[in-house]
Amino acid sequence: MQLVIAFRKPESTKEASFTFEYQKWYSKALPVVRRLAVDRYDEFKRYYEPDPKRKSLGYGTYVIHDFIKGVAPSRLHLPDFDTKKQVVQGFLNQIAILSSVADRIDSVLADIEGHLFADLKDAELVTANTLLKVSPRAAGSLAGVVLEAHLQRVAASHAVKIAKKAPTIADLNDPLKQEGVYETATWRKIGYLADLRNLCSHKKDAEPTAAQVIELIEGVNWAVKTIA
Repeated sequence: MQLVIAFRKPESTKEASFTFEYQKWYSKALPVVRRLAVDRYDEFKRYYEPDPKRKSLGYGTYVIHDFIKGVAPSRLHLPDFDTKKQVVQGFLNQIAILSSVADRIDSVLADIEGHLFADLKDAELVTANTLLKVSPRAAGSLAGVVLEAHLQRVAASHAVKIAKKAPTIADLNDPLKQEGVYETATWRKIGYLADLRNLCSHKKDAEPTAAQVIELIEGVNWAVKTIA
């Protein structure tokens, strides 16, 4: 929102700053929407990308990319057309779509294993880092799912038997230590990460802080790269 407020000011330097900062924001936000709100993905892009089939430039067809390129409708036909107002409206709509991801994160996470973890990669943790700006709780929950999925794969690769069909991080952590997959220090660290994940995944009186979620994401990144 600070970017929107700054952009509304009349100074030309603010317009240049908006172009630079918006491009960074859009590049980070786009993969989040693609992964966690695929049904809104095309709509999200339409506020930025012009319709290749459009036949005129004006209300309903002007997009943020037009402003960045320095394109505007003819003053002869639309003398009162405010390009900045159109950009702000499109940007606010994009922010609203991105914010809606946090409201639906529980249902998304319920189905995330089948859709996002067919091939576990660093991209999921990049997504969690980006989602941190929208909802620390959602970002931590996503990082926790990454850790849980990784530990399940480690257990399978070492033929470690897990009693539960849908084990949590804690359910995986003890057997992996007992079977000698990793030592006590790692077991303790995984236990701590599990506590942080539970803080994010279960609604309690206390909200997870950004610092706690960053620590969780970094810890999961370490675990994925070192535990095999």
